[in-house]
Parts: sequence; C-alpha cells; structure tokens
Amino acid sequence: MQPSDMTEFAIHPVTTSEDIHSTAELANEIWTEHYVPIIGKEQTRYMIETFQSAAAIRNQIEEENYQYYLLKVGSANAGYISIRPEPENHAMFLSKFYVEKNFRGRGFSRTALQFIEEICRREGLTTIYLTVNKQNYSSLSVYEKLGFVRARELVTDIGNGYAMDDYVMEKYL
Repeated sequence: MQPSDMTEFAIHPVTTSEDIHSTAELANEIWTEHYVPIIGKEQTRYMIETFQSAAAIRNQIEEENYQYYLLKVGSANAGYISIRPEPENHAMFLSKFYVEKNFRGRGFSRTALQFIEEICRREGLTTIYLTVNKQNYSSLSVYEKLGFVRARELVTDIGNGYAMDDYVMEKYL
C-alpha cells in the first residue's frame, strides 16, 4: 500500500440519491468484472438488477435497515460495503463487501472491516457474518485472512431459476 492511499482513504455513508446511484454504478462495474466468470453473465445481470440497482439499494436502506458505505480514495469510488445490524442475534450481517479491482491489495478491506468491527463493539454485537459463493476462491481467501471461518453451507433460491450456493462465514469479536 502506498502511504498516500490511506491518508486519502475514507468511508462515506450512502445517504443521498447521488450516493445511491454511484453505489449502483460501482456495483454494476464490480459485479460484472468479478462474477461473470463465476456464475455467468445471465445470473450476474439478474442479481445486479434485482439486488444492486439504485431502486433495490434505496429499498434496502429505507425499508430493510441496511447501511451502505462508499469506500473512497480521494474523489474516486474504490468500493462499497453494506451491513445490517441484527441485535436480537448479537450479530452484524455483512451483506456487501466489494473493492474495485484497481484498488485491491492496498489494505482497504482490512480498514473497512475495522470500521465495521467498531460499529459492532459500539452496538454490543459479538459476531460478523457474511455469505460468499463457494466458487469465489479469491474472496474466500481474503475473508479467511481477515479472520472469518466457514460456519456452514447455504443454498438460497433467488428466483428466475437461479440459486446462490454459498458458505456462511463468521468472525467472532
């Protein structure tokens, strides 16, 4: 990581329509680059439209208690995260954790996870969990390096004939 990268790195809450549209554009870019080789173009397109369009993101924020954050380096959008506190389970669901390919390998994931861990501590949550596609080997490796362990397998029907075949990974704080 270059020293100037971290001084310019910021985590910005997604609160405006402009932020939501920026997040949706970033999601389209990252998902297309990363997921087409894993799950194919059709399922990737379906998932972007269903779960990461501007309308879907707005609904998750306004109706489903998700919190989105843009990861920024200077004025550039380097990635985004989405979390949903589950106080009844003393857990935080890390729903989205994406870094644009040109910004990977610079320590931003670790810094973003520290940000999430601080929110968990403040809210009395003891576990962070996420789902990751079983064939997403690069992300599995990153999550393991960040201290997550595979807890169980999960297959979820997402409609239109598609299913997500995932591991649930957990990190205890």
